[in-house]
Amino acid sequence: MQTNFTAEQLADSATRESNTILRTCVHCGFCTATCPTFQLLGDELDSPRGRIYLIKDMLESGRPATEEVVRHVDRCLSCLSCMTTCPSGVNYMHLVDHARHYIEQTYQRPFGERLLRRVLAMVLPKPGRFRLVLRGAALARPFTALLPAGTFRTRVRAMLKLAPKRLPAPDPMQDAQTHRAIGEKRGRVALLTGCAQQVLNPGINAATIRLLTRMGIEVVIPRGQGCCGALTHHMGQAGQAMDSARANLRAWSREMEKGGLDAVVINASGCGTTVKDYGFMFRDEKPKWKDKAEQVAALAMDITEVLARFNYAPTRPAPGLTVAYHSACSLQHGQKITALPKQLLARAGFTVKEPAEGHLCCGSAGTYNLMQPEIAGQLKERKLANLNRTGAQLVAAGNIGCLTQLGDGALPTAHTVELLDWMAGGPEPAAIAQARHAT
Repeated sequence: MQTNFTAEQLADSATRESNTILRTCVHCGFCTATCPTFQLLGDELDSPRGRIYLIKDMLESGRPATEEVVRHVDRCLSCLSCMTTCPSGVNYMHLVDHARHYIEQTYQRPFGERLLRRVLAMVLPKPGRFRLVLRGAALARPFTALLPAGTFRTRVRAMLKLAPKRLPAPDPMQDAQTHRAIGEKRGRVALLTGCAQQVLNPGINAATIRLLTRMGIEVVIPRGQGCCGALTHHMGQAGQAMDSARANLRAWSREMEKGGLDAVVINASGCGTTVKDYGFMFRDEKPKWKDKAEQVAALAMDITEVLARFNYAPTRPAPGLTVAYHSACSLQHGQKITALPKQLLARAGFTVKEPAEGHLCCGSAGTYNLMQPEIAGQLKERKLANLNRTGAQLVAAGNIGCLTQLGDGALPTAHTVELLDWMAGGPEPAAIAQARHAT
């Protein structure tokens, strides 16, 4: 693709990077075949290729983002399926992230949307605030009918629908501390406990800690760590995202200096994709931060990568259950981890099936199901239908967003690590009892 940026524009690092990405695109259109929004809407501007043209024109012109550009970029899930499909290696992730930041700087959104985005950025990355808001959701549900009809009410209803009717109690295992290895110590890792996950399903972190410590791995929950920054990063709020990342870099660097780390373990794949990209995010920072970011990005591992590295092995007999494996976009497209979770589930004794259209997003995508509930709802129903057709008894996935999105379907859902922990001596996940009851 030919570009026409000025020398002054190319002096900016983000624009220079986007220019390189744009020049990689050869207009082939392979990405349209695997783009969820293009599959649903059939609009070229709601495909990666169409968005690339819009972004190119916006950045080259230097003008403020228009409503048209914002509308189509906002509809992008950042599922990154296009990057898996692209034969030219176009880094669409970095391009659309730059576009979102540019939009945030130059476009004035309607008041209701600005308010909603601000609330999400203030609440979701903070577990205490998030828990408080979820407790109030039950009280708020009857009053949504009083809101004026329109996009704002639709989004509020989507949020309240996703809010669990029963909130799990906080788990002290997630507090800052060190969980000692059981038996001979084989390694030492830091665990990112996340923000929304530790409120919505603290059992995922508990299962991770139990399983790793039984495998002889010391698990540190560092003091001072928090949200990885993904939620605000994908809303174009680069400053807040970088602040979150810096807090994590400080926390993990202290642990590296104190006792060394074999890995920074992440069991929410959306977070993992972002942490593994810290090196790029901090590329223009001072060496103090740049070096730390590159070191952490190299240490970041999905929980399934850690389990494979330390030779996970089950201790229970095969359960005789069939699992439909839902491959989270951030895992299969963002981190290129596809076979490993299925191999571990099979090693644990499960029969593993894959749904049709496994490359398509379920519609969760961070805050997407809150900001674009209609499109997210269509993708959800499509995904649930494909999962049900597998004939499986339950669904396994490696991302809290997907589990929340699909959790009210016909099949019970569980995080992959919860199933692997059970088969290696941990407690039975609630999804197993539900699956057996259904059959």
